[in-house]
Amino acid sequence: MTIRITPSILNADFAKLDEEIARVASASDLIHLDIMDNKFVPNFTFDFERAAEIIKSCPIPVDSHLMVIEPEKAAPAFAEMGSASVTYHFEAATEHRKIIRDVHSKGARVGIALKPGTAIDVISDYIGEIDMILVMTVEPGFGGQSFMSEMLEKVRAARSALGKNDRGVWLQVDGGISPSTIASAAEAGADTFVAGSAVYKAEDPAAMVTLLRQIATQ
Repeated sequence: MTIRITPSILNADFAKLDEEIARVASASDLIHLDIMDNKFVPNFTFDFERAAEIIKSCPIPVDSHLMVIEPEKAAPAFAEMGSASVTYHFEAATEHRKIIRDVHSKGARVGIALKPGTAIDVISDYIGEIDMILVMTVEPGFGGQSFMSEMLEKVRAARSALGKNDRGVWLQVDGGISPSTIASAAEAGADTFVAGSAVYKAEDPAAMVTLLRQIATQ
């Protein structure tokens, strides 16, 4: 199984994001861009214009995680901006197949994210059409939260639903990923990991990315 580490810049210094991204780019697979609108979640990060600047200047592919209302509009826009992967929240959407089709038409991968209280079976009709499942291991909206170990059963259920994963669908976890939690998430079946606080609070963020990869691969 290929392991991917995607540092979240939510805990980086927004005043010098280019430098913060450069600190981890060589060790990372993608940069995770959290987009919060202060509506779907009680926090705000970047507007469209700033997000487009970040995506354009990022030296490695960008994994955009949309915690916003009306993903039917936002998801294709983030794909068109150049995101390699765009993930929207199941709970915010009504027209799932339209979003999937529109994001794919822009050349990006598409993922569906699930909040902790949302069961994995709600996306059973779409697993054959998406490229990633994101199981939130914290409540979305803020960085620095503790890993919810009770979500490991959902990760296992998602891995079971994906079967042999012949289509190359990624299984991502986001929230509280650190050297003490990533092994259990990997054992449960996750292969793609978002890490924010653990990376950007480390003395050497790139070395932390490498350490996380090593632990998940064991």
